[in-house]
Amino acid sequence: MGVIKSAAFIKSSSKVAECPQPTIPEYAFIGRSNVGKSSLINLLTNQNKLAKVSSKPGKTQLINHFLINEEWYLVDLPGYGWAKVSKTQKASWKQMINEYFFQRENLVNVFVLIDSRHEPQKNDLEFVDSLGQMGLPISLIFTKVDKKGANKAQSNVALFRKAMKRTWEEVPPHFLSSTVTGHGRDEVLQYIDQINLQIRQNGAVN
Repeated sequence: MGVIKSAAFIKSSSKVAECPQPTIPEYAFIGRSNVGKSSLINLLTNQNKLAKVSSKPGKTQLINHFLINEEWYLVDLPGYGWAKVSKTQKASWKQMINEYFFQRENLVNVFVLIDSRHEPQKNDLEFVDSLGQMGLPISLIFTKVDKKGANKAQSNVALFRKAMKRTWEEVPPHFLSSTVTGHGRDEVLQYIDQINLQIRQNGAVN
């Protein structure tokens, strides 16, 4: 359970039509700029340089596909929020991401990364709500739980979930993660394994 034996970069795409054939389950990772997405992907795959880590927000600009265990895709999507790029570039990213969400039929879960150091941020809540309105299955990963202590992280997670309950009938599953301690890695991978097992039993990706 939750073991990654192989992880390989497949390709970067600027539009959905360029993505690999949608023949296997796909898990997308997205979050506000500088939330620690690339570091988390490297933690999950146990590779230091699979996803490019940068202190400069907005490093990820394309749809990046990684093949895991030759049976599912991990997809690294551009962040949203305050990356210092032009309005035109932001609009282009938004269109690309929305088309990906609407058109990618083998997408089985979207992991939205939230920075646990902060109380609920408006753009995070709005983004999560927008995915819910699309009817996409999502899960939340609260990152950097080691930075301000477990109690502060738990408090912010509780506040975020409370805020979501205003618009959600049922709050999605959530995980706590730290790329420093490795916390949360096994739980996320086991969750993916469980979904993949269900898909295999049902005999269909979507």
